[in-house]
Amino acid sequence: MSDYAAFLARKSLMLPPAGLDDIPDIHPGLFPHQRDSVEFALRRGRSALFLDTGLGKSRAQSEWARIVAEHTGGDVLILAPLAVAAQTVREAVEIGVAITHCREPADVRPGINITNYDRLDRFDCSRFAGVVLDESSILKSFDGATKRLLVDRFRATPYRLACTATPAPNDHMELGNHAEFLGLMQANEMLQRWFINDTSTASQSWRLKGHAVEPFW
Repeated sequence: MSDYAAFLARKSLMLPPAGLDDIPDIHPGLFPHQRDSVEFALRRGRSALFLDTGLGKSRAQSEWARIVAEHTGGDVLILAPLAVAAQTVREAVEIGVAITHCREPADVRPGINITNYDRLDRFDCSRFAGVVLDESSILKSFDGATKRLLVDRFRATPYRLACTATPAPNDHMELGNHAEFLGLMQANEMLQRWFINDTSTASQSWRLKGHAVEPFW
């Protein structure tokens, strides 16, 4: 391969699957669209599930975490807002998935664990084989401290899942931050490639270039 061909190959945006080749049985209590979502995310290894309210995001992410924990023999950490963690534990029981609600690192048990975002700094993230961001719109802020912390702490985590019922399809910064968390592309590279800083507006917002609409999506 020539140097120029190698350069172009490095620029390719095709992220090869990094997940499971053989998908084990998924809990029959999941609806077909939930099973399809779980299978897709397991095959990708690092994926996002944008499931609207009422479509069973909690069940899907719990089943994903169970299979990842069993496949790797390691532990999975779910991060959730304060009011959501206990609810996730209760809903997971309905499909036979046990999740340990942790406040401190000493609470971590083999398998699936869940804690609040504001306690992340207390945990050794390198010990987990998989991570789930529940309500992953927390990544929304382009240069926010929480976004930077999540990207940095889980950069080497083999299995990553970002879940939200309310993705902002017109908020390119949020989509870029999801891509960065999942290891596809850095958000600032996304801006440089497909966007222009529109100085004609008071906010000087980033605007998608006309010729870049199809490549971006």
